[in-house]
Amino acid sequence: MEQFAAMPLAGWQDTKETVHRFCQVIGKVRLASGVRRNHWWNAPFHLTGRGLTTRPMGQVDGNPIFTIDFDFLGHRLVITTVDGREVSFGLPGRSVASFYDETQRALDSLGVRVRLDLPHPFDLPDADRPFADDTEHAAYDPIMVTRYWQILSQVNLLLEEFAAGYSGKTSPVHHFWHTFDLACTRFSDRRIDQPADADPVTREAYSREVISSGFWFGDPAFPEPAFYSYTAPEPEGLDGEPLAPEAARWIPQRGGHLAVLRYDDARAEADPRAAVLAFYDSAYQAGARRAGWDIPRYACPGGITDPRPNDGMRTAQAPH
Repeated sequence: MEQFAAMPLAGWQDTKETVHRFCQVIGKVRLASGVRRNHWWNAPFHLTGRGLTTRPMGQVDGNPIFTIDFDFLGHRLVITTVDGREVSFGLPGRSVASFYDETQRALDSLGVRVRLDLPHPFDLPDADRPFADDTEHAAYDPIMVTRYWQILSQVNLLLEEFAAGYSGKTSPVHHFWHTFDLACTRFSDRRIDQPADADPVTREAYSREVISSGFWFGDPAFPEPAFYSYTAPEPEGLDGEPLAPEAARWIPQRGGHLAVLRYDDARAEADPRAAVLAFYDSAYQAGARRAGWDIPRYACPGGITDPRPNDGMRTAQAPH
């Protein structure tokens, strides 16, 4: 399969807006049905061999243990309980309102009762419109949805490889349904006191100093897919640090700066995979240097912290 297939935002924007809201519906079910974790790690989706999963949830709220999966090869939503019962329905041809109603019916049929406190989009232009009333967003191009998942899968493994190089506190590689991006975050030990007027999402997400790396598919503010990285809080002089490859740039973003490598620029590199890994590492090095992190202390080449890894491998492979 092609590494980083073409994915211009204009070619699937209507579909993306629909699928984004589908994901928000299921994301809010996930948020209501699981145990809260630090930095909201309970909320995002993880990738599977066919799409996205909520991971198992329920039990603590009196519901049966259940999992919701997006199948982006068969283009279905699949809800499964721990005792093997399953309900699924097709995704193409549905509005957000239809998707929301069918999800509620499927959950009810499995004996799962979930109450969403805010059953409408989060941080989207139509945030005041309930999911149940959204008949506007109904586009679904199966080819582009499968491509979206395939690109996510490629970037997911790149971020896993990048994550292996840091032995400190690191988030999973996960897909955030509210911002529709894939990200992995490295943390320092430094506590950050957010302003009193900061919203609860921000307060928890950035309660520690972070350097986050990820990928998103574009939005009205930046209408093309791109790899990105940022340091929060942003240290002085960050935007003067060098980035790799040459096409990478610092751009102004919400009062700070975002390191960006456009997806199409990465695709044009002789080795796109190596270019993206170099980008993530250069942005991390920039943020860590400026923020005063102990870079050698947390270095973890190849995902190995054992000071004598070769001896360990020989022992593990020794004949008995």
